[in-house]
Amino acid sequence: MKSPRSLLSLSLFLSALPLCAADWPQFRGPTTDGVSPEKIAKPWTGGAPKTLWKVPSEGGFSSLVVSGGRAFTLALKDSGGAKQESLVALDANTGKELWFGALNFPKYDGGGDAGADSNKGGDGPRSTPAVDATRVYTLSSQLLLRAFEAGTGKVAWSRDLIKEHGGANIQWQNAASPLLEGGLIYVAGGGPDQSILAVDPKDGAVVWKGFTEKITHATPVAATILGQRQVIFFLQSGLLSVDPKTGKELWRYAFDFKISTAASPVVSGDVVYCSAGYGVGAGAVKITRSGGQFTATELYRVRGNKPLANHWSTPVAKNASLYGLFQFKQYGNGPLKCVDVASGAVKWEQPGFGPGQVILVGDQVLVLSDAGDLVLVGADPERYTEIARAQVIGGKCWSSPSISNGRIYLRSTTEAVCLDVSGK
Repeated sequence: MKSPRSLLSLSLFLSALPLCAADWPQFRGPTTDGVSPEKIAKPWTGGAPKTLWKVPSEGGFSSLVVSGGRAFTLALKDSGGAKQESLVALDANTGKELWFGALNFPKYDGGGDAGADSNKGGDGPRSTPAVDATRVYTLSSQLLLRAFEAGTGKVAWSRDLIKEHGGANIQWQNAASPLLEGGLIYVAGGGPDQSILAVDPKDGAVVWKGFTEKITHATPVAATILGQRQVIFFLQSGLLSVDPKTGKELWRYAFDFKISTAASPVVSGDVVYCSAGYGVGAGAVKITRSGGQFTATELYRVRGNKPLANHWSTPVAKNASLYGLFQFKQYGNGPLKCVDVASGAVKWEQPGFGPGQVILVGDQVLVLSDAGDLVLVGADPERYTEIARAQVIGGKCWSSPSISNGRIYLRSTTEAVCLDVSGK
């Protein structure tokens, strides 16, 4: 039987731990929906969160992932006499570079090579790595899927979707990230009858492949709908849901494609929302199930760049509402909106954000504006409630925030930063 003193010591120890601390192992977090199990213990007021470190990080819109005391992202690094897309490993506590591994020499459509003016393209890699207990997985702009040892940067295996699987790239090159789900890696980008692949992370072997589809820039998501685990791809034909174990098609939703689709699908219960820019607009379907058969029934389809277009900013879902940056090329001033997911009705909107990104932390929406403002907003469908705001990072910010163990990790086209919101 423990003494009162030991119980008090244990209580103090537990109270000092981050609440529901978790790794952030892939694009949009552990559950691929931009939702964190943590809480921000110390909202910043009249200033900014404490900066633990800030380091240069050149080029692109790759987000940071965090696992095992390391943070990983894709950036441009000098290698072989020129800048290459590279996987960069940082010490999550200090920002010190541990190692980097080159992927490929990039050539971005419409913007020239990696050294071109960032306002005309050539910004660098858009894809975000994924990490498990031992390895980091990358999908480059040229559809090269590669595994690195997390501790050393040694290449474990590599698979070229274009050369080995008859794949074809897309304008501005690939921006989708690899998806880790149920012990497999899911990617799109192969050719006929193998455009979607499930790959074993141990050795890169293909577990299953199928479909004849053309890719978009959108990263797939994993979700459980009506008791069925599924992976949902956003392709040029629209949404395609598959059984992750077998690759069997579960349901489809035909949706327009024009030039680029970059925001991931959003699942809210049995409703799935999707959106694109360039006049395409947004739509949502309700999923029903009869035995083993799934059906996707359209709830609404709103065309045009207003009111529901998401250029590349994926919303988050909370209690049947979407919170996100609904805009198209409204740089510096695009609005944050709350939208009823089942009807598409806009409940409120607040300008001044641009095409940044959002994640959900408890009952709060964490927004990174394209100008580097970090804003904390209540996930309240009735009104816009700003809790905290600070300018925390320079450069162009189109990447997604990450949160792990009481720390917020951010990337821009010029730097990476780690902020303390643990309350310690």
